[in-house]
Amino acid sequence: MDFYRALAAIEPSTGLVNAVIDTPKGSNGKYKHDPDTGLFRLSKLLPLGAYFPYNFGFVPQTRGQDGDELDILVIMDEPLHIGAVVPVRVIGVLRSEQSESEGSPAFRNDRLLGVLETKHNPPEIRHYKDLTSQRLAEIEHFFLSYNLMEGRPFKSLGRGGPEEALKLIREQTIDAGVAQLS
Repeated sequence: MDFYRALAAIEPSTGLVNAVIDTPKGSNGKYKHDPDTGLFRLSKLLPLGAYFPYNFGFVPQTRGQDGDELDILVIMDEPLHIGAVVPVRVIGVLRSEQSESEGSPAFRNDRLLGVLETKHNPPEIRHYKDLTSQRLAEIEHFFLSYNLMEGRPFKSLGRGGPEEALKLIREQTIDAGVAQLS
């Protein structure tokens, strides 16, 4: 049974996004959520020397152009457990396009950016522009480099702020009624 199907993309009581962590910060293994079983399966190992710079996961009840849930990178110092549900303030989106192989059709595969927010953990970052340009460039390079090493063309299409990220979540929510903010 997949318990994540019961989660809204956006928590109605707080307006925060639910992020389900499938790959912890520091991992060189990429895990994928199997919605049929609710399990997390090792999907692949990243190329030698590559590891996830932050916790990586998905927003439940969403579907991107690649057919998977929308991706989200949760910027925080601590690695979290696989399957953790994190209340997140979205701070932006890295617009990107990729394809499965050279010559195959390209599709959007944006990466949302977010930070933990609870009543005890107010966010220090509220917009991707609060991050240094160096950190943003390194995050973008991480996605570019591991995709290229796997033979998948990957192209950055720019960045968007929190409003654009929330709009993307609302537009790509499977049940739009679940994700409406009050």
